[in-house]
Amino acid sequence: MKGVEALITELAHSTVPILLIGERGTGKRTIAERIHANSGIPASEFRTLSCSELLPKVVAANLISGGITLYLDEIGDLSPDSQECLIELLSISEPGKEQARVICGSSRDLERELWSGHFREDLYYRLSGVCLRIPPLRQRKEDIPGLLDLFLTRYAELFGRAVPSLSADTRQMFMEHSWPGNLGELEASARAIVAVGDESAAKGGLRQLLARADNGSNGRMSLKEAARAASREAEKELILKALTRTRWNRRRAAQEFQISYKALLYKLKQIGYEEYGAT
Repeated sequence: MKGVEALITELAHSTVPILLIGERGTGKRTIAERIHANSGIPASEFRTLSCSELLPKVVAANLISGGITLYLDEIGDLSPDSQECLIELLSISEPGKEQARVICGSSRDLERELWSGHFREDLYYRLSGVCLRIPPLRQRKEDIPGLLDLFLTRYAELFGRAVPSLSADTRQMFMEHSWPGNLGELEASARAIVAVGDESAAKGGLRQLLARADNGSNGRMSLKEAARAASREAEKELILKALTRTRWNRRRAAQEFQISYKALLYKLKQIGYEEYGAT
């Protein structure tokens, strides 16, 4: 990552297209934003477009907007028509007309997509003036302690709570996990700890979550799956903690959460505790 950091500064004031390759959740969009932030262009002129359903006319409208940085997320999902439109626009150079600075991100192996015919060769070479490969979190575990503290501080401020002080056992658990969801999964886990407000209560759920991620699907978990799983575990622990505090009075617990009694009953059913507690 030190090499990536050095290139961010060097590339900021260049107009060369940049291709960011990395697994989902490795922070490609954040790196694109940092390149833009170091360029001196106003922050408001950073635009992100998801390529999965991107129409040619949208590509054209944004590319001709000079003085902006255009981040094309998951460029490998671009349709053939949009690929053709993009290469045509990139090939046009009119005096006095400035195009957007283009940064692309992809979790796919675009060279494989190229050879299979799913991605245009001329577009690939046009967009990959500089290609940065972002390592997954499991290959840079020395970054985990700092990132974990960053996320804990962020959510403590957001939730209006003190920053949790984690035990050595919990930190070691985080270091040993393979993090298939990368930064997104780490952030979701930190959010769960802050949301529960009790490291010991959260640890059990997190152990199950991390073990399930390591043992299932050949160690692979999508970013959305990781975030959803962490949120479910955090919500379950938070509900059980509140019910313990109210001696399993479900109406009092619902009042604490500022939700309806019916909504709490639904959540209890989701976690398998619908038969427990008093009204």
